[in-house]
Amino acid sequence: MSRALEIAERALGAVRGDEAEVLVHAERSGVARFAASIVHQPTLIDNAVVRARVVRDGKIGWAATNRTDDQSLAALMGRAGEAADSAKPDPDFPGLGTRATYPDVGGYDEETASLGAEDQARLATAAIEAAPGFGLYGYFTSGVTEIALASASGLLANQSMTDAVCICLAADDGASGWSERTSWRVGDLDPAEPAREAAETAGRTRGAGTLEPGTYAAVLAPFAVAELVRWFSYDSMGAQGYLEERSYFCGRIGEQAFDSKISIADDALDSANLPKAFDFEGTPKQRVDMIQDGVIRDVVWDRVTAARAGDGHASTGHAPPDAWRFYGPLPTAFSMAGGEAGSTEELAELVGDGIYVTRLHYLSVVDPRGGVLTGMTRDGTFRIRDGKVAEPLVNLRFTVAMADVLAEVPGLTREPMLVNLNELYDERFPHAALVPALATKRFHITGTGSGPGL
Repeated sequence: MSRALEIAERALGAVRGDEAEVLVHAERSGVARFAASIVHQPTLIDNAVVRARVVRDGKIGWAATNRTDDQSLAALMGRAGEAADSAKPDPDFPGLGTRATYPDVGGYDEETASLGAEDQARLATAAIEAAPGFGLYGYFTSGVTEIALASASGLLANQSMTDAVCICLAADDGASGWSERTSWRVGDLDPAEPAREAAETAGRTRGAGTLEPGTYAAVLAPFAVAELVRWFSYDSMGAQGYLEERSYFCGRIGEQAFDSKISIADDALDSANLPKAFDFEGTPKQRVDMIQDGVIRDVVWDRVTAARAGDGHASTGHAPPDAWRFYGPLPTAFSMAGGEAGSTEELAELVGDGIYVTRLHYLSVVDPRGGVLTGMTRDGTFRIRDGKVAEPLVNLRFTVAMADVLAEVPGLTREPMLVNLNELYDERFPHAALVPALATKRFHITGTGSGPGL
């Protein structure tokens, strides 16, 4: 039996006569950070967070701990019961999940799981050595995440997953470039690749010029596409935003809203992504086609929002980690269909005149119902002239409506890229977007910011 599932069952065993559920989110990971091409600040984590939920007469109590001895687990369940006693009944509570059959999706690699601090430092060093001439900033990280659920209703679920990420920023005075790679198999990840790519981009950013505000055609690298889709999803692609009428999808299900080349699904069952078998309620994962050939099809659901909506709605397996509950169910395994272009250079030829954007930063939502986002380009913005990526530009401020960005898409690259979305701020939960580069006819620039570099 796995360690996380054993902890969950021990905690559940401390409860008598109550409806109860225990979720264990365990992590064993390491991070080798580097700055100015020097590996420093190694971080190792070995932790298990145990969250208990007790239900009494429709009232729900929560409690959490990271102490896993029997006495601490018994105290945890007692605190959750006391919290239930003082709570009000929850009319939206759909009941505890029940036993289910889960698909074998993979997502665990023994070589990745066995990496230690010395291995992580060695792989970080390999990135640094691939980017001579620049200070390299970023990190190499790898880890094992285990999610286990046990409930009095008979639910038992457990999955171990691995991931490895190398993020690289090559920079000095007046120059900067960005790249990263991620995989659940470290054998598929060469840390020298993002380092070289970041350094090559940085070398082309010196002497950056400005650009007048206006609407430009643009080529967006996969890193930029992933950020746009991620921020669009917070209000528009989950059922909570949809039910609260914050979503751009409200009133548009079945409508042709975007270019027919645009198809975006959430597919955690795809082994090309960072696959998962179930969500944080123990519901099996489903592929959800959110946009298909430009037509808005659906949002993702968890059991709470499905019960609130009624009318035959059911969970699609998208209950979020505890840190994300404010947003409700969210897609965490974006899969955007590619197109016919073999490279971003081919997309630049389709654009003819416009801008090339490597990365987006400082994003925020201006108008959720209108799907309007704002932010800044960073670490590799260029002018496109005569179908070629030409002179460098300073970082540009933008405000865009996703309906405009995705309305007329001259092309997408053929091979999607896996882009890491895990920022390591909370318990490790590896998730990523599988997206191509994209050319758009409309990307609205509102001003300029600082130049590239430190």
